[in-house]
Amino acid sequence: MEKPPEYQERLSVPIRWWAQGTMLVASFWLALVVAVPEPVAWTATAIAMALLVLGLWWFGEARLRVAGDWFVAGRARIEATHLGAADALDAEETRRVSGPGADARAHLLLRPYVRRAVRVEVTDPRDPAPYWLVSSRHPEALAAALTALVKG
Repeated sequence: MEKPPEYQERLSVPIRWWAQGTMLVASFWLALVVAVPEPVAWTATAIAMALLVLGLWWFGEARLRVAGDWFVAGRARIEATHLGAADALDAEETRRVSGPGADARAHLLLRPYVRRAVRVEVTDPRDPAPYWLVSSRHPEALAAALTALVKG
């Protein structure tokens, strides 16, 4: 039987993105309904709404998971034996490390609506990425789980 995850988080998009996207589609409908036949306006609006839902769902589907001997961030995963120190970063440090202080080789899983992150060193000499930088709403908890995973 597989051990339950020590840490799990989904980086879903904020509610305001859904509200703003819905208002955008409603504005699109309003512009169309006066310019084209009503069935065309409703069809185009339905397609726009479906694309909005799919896009926001896909972007917010990124998950972080610390389980077993693995750290999973989105579609990427790395074994605990290849991990070093995990540091929880505040908003300012996250901005610096993901911008001017970034290493182009780093593996990034960042979301613009999550202001904090965790930086995890990669110790595998064959891996070109020196570290992973991962957005998290609870960076202290994620860093603690990763530290326990590495020491465990």
